[in-house]
Amino acid sequence: MKVATIILNRNLPDVTDRLCEHLETYDADLTDIFVVEAGSDEHMLSRHTTWHANWPKACAEGLRYGRGMNYGLSRIWAEGRFTEYDAYFLLTNDTELQARPTVAPLVAELQRHPRVGILSPCSREWGEFQLLQEKPTRYFWFIHNNAYLLRRAFIEDICTPGGTAPHMNFLFDGTNFRGYGQESELIAKAYANNWAAAITSCVTAEENTSHLLHKADLIRTESFEENRRLYIEEGLRWMREKYGFNNRWSLQQYVKNFYELFFAFNPECEPYKI
Repeated sequence: MKVATIILNRNLPDVTDRLCEHLETYDADLTDIFVVEAGSDEHMLSRHTTWHANWPKACAEGLRYGRGMNYGLSRIWAEGRFTEYDAYFLLTNDTELQARPTVAPLVAELQRHPRVGILSPCSREWGEFQLLQEKPTRYFWFIHNNAYLLRRAFIEDICTPGGTAPHMNFLFDGTNFRGYGQESELIAKAYANNWAAAITSCVTAEENTSHLLHKADLIRTESFEENRRLYIEEGLRWMREKYGFNNRWSLQQYVKNFYELFFAFNPECEPYKI
């Protein structure tokens, strides 16, 4: 399998470059690396920059995860290269990987689980890590989205290419700017279309939250506390307007219903159910 890795940067070129160089050291034979500059200042671009989202609104607000990944995926699609890759590894630049190959073991797990459309390395800080002691890969109805490996066939099943603003709707709903509930919506679409979402402990990945805590001014975003407040407030408004749900629990139950139906239609996957 050939993988395209998409990394988001906003004014943290050194952090992004370290992640790119880590992948080049351990996974260069399996992945091409694409860096999306999410409205970064011209003098703060990564050495590995592929595309610079530098229109005024992107420069002022950034793209955040959903719009940024939409932008990268849609550019590869527009360039006619989408089918060159079997999977897409979507990374935030604050992801920290082990000093060993990451892509190869993830690809091996994806090949072992043909109905998995979303695969994430586990964090040792997640409670899910304790559930993966006997079976290193299991299927979940919620997964944090700092390191998603997405099967191309799954993306093709649900994506909406084209349009005048593909960064808004290629895969993620860009109207949910900060992304509260975004993971759940994607996972619901997976199970509703007969794809599973899985976490594996065959490799781990950690999120370095210190960048948002201590470099908010450099990233040109709100403080950690204000960002979190807006993340929840705006996300709940999006959730209510789109789904009629008043809280995240309702959205989780919505996903869980599709999760249960998946196993009814795919009983051979039952051993991987939580």
